[in-house]
Amino acid sequence: MGFLATYIMRGRWQAIIATIGLAFLSLFMPPVSIVSSAAVGLVTLRLGAYEGLTVFGISILTLGTLGMLVGNVEFALLYGVVLWLPIWVLAILLRAGRRLALALESAVLFGGVGIISFHLYKPDAVEMWKGLLMKMSPPNAALDIQPQMELIAHYMTGIIAAGTVFGWIFALFMARWWQAQLYNPNGFRSEYLALSTSSRLALGSLGLVGVAMISSGSLVELAWNLSILAFVLYTFVGTSVLHSLLAPLKQGRYLVIGFYMTVFLIPHLLIPVAMIGVADAWLNLRQKFKIK
Repeated sequence: MGFLATYIMRGRWQAIIATIGLAFLSLFMPPVSIVSSAAVGLVTLRLGAYEGLTVFGISILTLGTLGMLVGNVEFALLYGVVLWLPIWVLAILLRAGRRLALALESAVLFGGVGIISFHLYKPDAVEMWKGLLMKMSPPNAALDIQPQMELIAHYMTGIIAAGTVFGWIFALFMARWWQAQLYNPNGFRSEYLALSTSSRLALGSLGLVGVAMISSGSLVELAWNLSILAFVLYTFVGTSVLHSLLAPLKQGRYLVIGFYMTVFLIPHLLIPVAMIGVADAWLNLRQKFKIK
């Protein structure tokens, strides 16, 4: 996809055309939304906050105009804001702080603020999610899956927030990877393989899980939904740790590919991966098992 990054960096209007075009395509192919966000991220990382804001601003106005023509301007504006504003902010933080971990932690923090805000705005969110899930289920299977739907409803806010944050982080990764391809070969790889968090943050995340396990009422739901976001962060850290440990081994390239394919096909393995990410905050696993 290097050709797309090259096109985006040719000029402001090329970046705007790519951003809007990919956003329109994402209405039919949702994963493409990540690429559209990455376009704004690349411009911001390379040229700064003002240029990124210019691309974002013109794109959102264009999207709003198109929405007006089809009679749904509110959806168009909201879609653009959710798609581009977070990545613009995260790219500014990464450009200024030069720490990939800080950008990821900020993305999780934004998601956490969203969960808390939604929890305060919609105290009966569980009933709302339950109703939506039952409507989405096949009519003849509604009674059979009702217990599962009731269970999932308690965590839907966190699941949706986690999916959103995953999208932001992947878009930021793509933008940083594009930037490295164009201007700093292997720059993203070294950043990604060094990804880690502080022991204080890891301890706070474990404390959040502890609160979820011992609390009751609405607090338990809030704590578990926030814990899902912490899981997102440490999944990325854990994959970084394992990637860095597998890569130097004999046939390391194939081991790394096999590792990513395995966690993609068996998502449950992300739980021990996240636990490795948490443990790394104290054990510094890369140094402990470094091949000399």
